[in-house]
Amino acid sequence: MPGCNHDCEHCGSSCGDRTAESLLFQTNINSSIKNVIGIVSGKGGVGKSLVTSLLASELRKRGERTSILDADITGPSIPKMFGLHETVLSDGHFIMPAITKNGSKVISMNLCLQDEGEPVVWRGPVLGGVIKQFWEEVDWGMTDYMFIDMPPGTGDVPLTIFQSLPIKGIVIVTTPQELVSMIVNKALRMAEIMNIPVLGLVENMAYFECPDCGNKHYIFGKGNLDKIATENNIKAIAEIPMDPNLARLCDNGLIEDYDAEKYLGSVIDALK
Repeated sequence: MPGCNHDCEHCGSSCGDRTAESLLFQTNINSSIKNVIGIVSGKGGVGKSLVTSLLASELRKRGERTSILDADITGPSIPKMFGLHETVLSDGHFIMPAITKNGSKVISMNLCLQDEGEPVVWRGPVLGGVIKQFWEEVDWGMTDYMFIDMPPGTGDVPLTIFQSLPIKGIVIVTTPQELVSMIVNKALRMAEIMNIPVLGLVENMAYFECPDCGNKHYIFGKGNLDKIATENNIKAIAEIPMDPNLARLCDNGLIEDYDAEKYLGSVIDALK
């Protein structure tokens, strides 16, 4: 088109030169990210940040270079799980991410605030701008697996991430309650619409294992994880129990000390 400046992101024309690739955010010269995995759910409070942290930690233990982009801008919880409280800084060119005890790189809104208890009260377009900045202006270095901890639902930020980041696939997090299972279907349908593969399905708080007798007690009732997986042709599923030790480690910033391989092994293998 005559007069085109090739800036498709800010152009309203529908010329033939427009492509899906023009929507993608670009990485900087210091960053090489091989696999981008989104961790999603249809609602909040089901354990997305927990699953994000455990997957990144377990892959790090396998020798992979892992990073976490905390895209839940208004409700970030990733830093606390890793015991990260310092404010991230710039080297004059790029933002330097925080580094966990075991070497995973993390960026989160909480790491950009002087007071981590300060609320973020922003509208959707501004939140999308933060995701763009986290992707383009952070020095991610060589990353084998980047995990995106998504905000709940199917709103502006998840849509921005699906359209603008090279998502390899997603892992959906749920809990046993029937209501949550119903909402999971909305996340599944969104993934289908956006043509994003669902790599795994994780049920958090699936059961409580008695430390005395070893029996499993399904506090919220037996979930229908197998049924959802079968209906949607999802091969990798996992159940995470209600574990007081896991809760203690999260509260104390020691999530990397937890052994989640026995629960998440099949999902981790599906990410390869």
